[in-house]
Formats: sequence, C-alpha cells, structure tokens
Amino acid sequence: MLPKANGKKIDYTMFILVILLVIFGLVQLYSSSAYNGRVKFHDSAYYFKKQLFATSLGLMAMYLVSCMDYHWLAKLAPYAYLLSMALSTAVLFFGDEINGSKRWLSLGPLSFQPAEFAKVAVILFLAYMIDRTEKKTTGIFFMGKVMLWILPIVGLVGSNNLSTAIIILGIAIILIFISNPKYLQFIGLGAAGIGFVSIFLAMESYRLERLAIWRNPEAYDKGFQTIQGLYAIGSGGIFGQGLGSSLQKLGFVPEAQNDMIFSIICEELGLAGASFLIIIFALLIWRLMVISTHAEDLLGAMIAVGIMGHIAIQVILNIAVVTNTIPNTGITLPFISYGGTSVLFLLSEMGLALSVSRNQKK
Repeated sequence: MLPKANGKKIDYTMFILVILLVIFGLVQLYSSSAYNGRVKFHDSAYYFKKQLFATSLGLMAMYLVSCMDYHWLAKLAPYAYLLSMALSTAVLFFGDEINGSKRWLSLGPLSFQPAEFAKVAVILFLAYMIDRTEKKTTGIFFMGKVMLWILPIVGLVGSNNLSTAIIILGIAIILIFISNPKYLQFIGLGAAGIGFVSIFLAMESYRLERLAIWRNPEAYDKGFQTIQGLYAIGSGGIFGQGLGSSLQKLGFVPEAQNDMIFSIICEELGLAGASFLIIIFALLIWRLMVISTHAEDLLGAMIAVGIMGHIAIQVILNIAVVTNTIPNTGITLPFISYGGTSVLFLLSEMGLALSVSRNQKK
C-alpha cells in the first residue's frame, strides 16, 4: 500500500519507474558480477546479496521519507550540510583507501561513502536556502552567495573524489539557473566553473593523465578498461548476446559491476536493452520535472529540481565515460552499478521526491 498524506497519493508513475530501475539493476548486477564474485569470493552471488541488502534498506528508507513532510526535513538541512562537511573531513584523516582512492569511512563492520550523503545534504540545503531568499534570487550577488555556500563541501569532496565534486557543483548550478529568471550572468558563472574544474585537474597529475588516456587510450596501459568497454558495446549489436552471455565481463572489463556496467548491458542486451534503460531514466527525469512544476511551494520545487539534476548529471556522465565521449571520471550509473551507499541514498532521494509529489497543485 503506497502512503498517503491528508488523503493525497504519491506519484504512482515515478514510484513504478523507480521500482523498474531497481529490478533491472539487480538483475544486471548479478549478471555482471557473477564471474568476479566466483573468482574473488567463491560465491557468484556475493555482490548481488550485498546489493540486495542495501536495496532493501533503501526501499524502507524511501517509504519512510515519503511519509514525512519535506518542510520538516528541510529544517534539518543546515545540520545535514554541516554533518556532511564533518564526514568529508574525517575521510581525509581516517578514511579507508581502496584502489588508490580514500573515499570510505568505516564504523565497525560497516563502511560507507560520505560523498553520497553529501549529495542529498546539498540538495536539501540549497533548496532550503533558496527558499529563504525567495525574493532575492537575481543578480551576481545571489549567484556568488550560493557558490560560497557550496564551495566548502565541493573542495572537501573534490580533494579525493573529483567526480562527485563535479556532480555537486552541477546540482548547485542547475538550482541557481532554475531559481534565477536572468540568464546573462550564467556566462560568468560558466567561466568560473570551468576555471575551478581546471584548477582541480591540475592539482593531481593522475587527473591530467586521464585526459591523455581519453585522447588516445591505445597508447596507455590504463586505457585497457576503456578499450574493452568499447569492444563490449560494439559486440552487442541490436539485440545483444543474451543476458548472462557477456565475454568482456570475464576479466576483460575490470570490476564490470561498477562504473562500466553500461558496457555489459550493451553487450548482453544490445542497443535495444540500452535504449530501454535510457528511456526509463528519461521518464524518471520527466516525472521529477513534473513534480517540480506542480509543487505547492518554492521549497518543494527546488528539492525536486535538485534531485532531477543529480540523476540527469550522473546518468549522462556515466554513459559518456563508458562510450569514451569524456575522460574517465569514476561515476557510477544510478540504481544499476554496484554500491550499497549509493543505492541507499538514491532511494532516500526518491522518497524525498515522493514526499514533494503528495503536495502538488492540480
């Protein structure tokens, strides 16, 4: 039974789209990870079981959040933002380093990525602050103020996770753009954003190396993953090799269940399967736009826009990386790639959007 508030139902269309993505993701994750699980842990369902557990928690979180009043949750936004900054700082000093990246915090037997929580905290915080300055959302001063609010967390997260920092920065820019009726100032904001990203790229040599690999992956050993991913996409054809029949996941595409899972989808399900997934994402983004348009107040509209921006940016960047349209940034595909923290907070975001949908204007 889907929750109601004051007799109002949540957005059924969006709910169904989310469930479709969750089911598709679990099926494809098992297919993509079975070989790695069997080789590394002697259990072909190792990754699937962990993802299923995180997804179950996420679905419960989605239900609970959808039952809450988003106005009440927004009041907690400043504290959530400060907590995200504290957790991101803790990662720098106490984080666990995996595959050369320090992005995880361990609390006993559990580990999670604070950067995933930061995305939700930023969406709520910016929506809350923009709502409070409803009559002053024009001009360079407003844009600069919003960027000053968000740059601390962008800097903390970007020091060890540039891809997530780019997503957070993108969410902020989208929220500024939607709330500001004037467009000329965005030329300056775009130039500042490009400059900021350029500085971050230049701070670490491995980031500049990624640009070189992107331009000519055949010339570098680290371009192996990109090349194998393209092989997987090309061999899928129109209808694919069949679910579970991928050859590239057998060690050719490293950690196929993570960032490069879209290439395995293309190989197994072909252009048809990949197109189906992209259409589902597009419909989800459309529903979030509808929820934003019909929200009862600016706060609800900004929350839905922030979530829409997050999903859109992450999907576009992941597919662009897999197809080698842009340099490799280590961005996962929402609801599909392996990652317990990611799916938990993504589903919590969906609960937040469903909460906004219960209070739509007709």
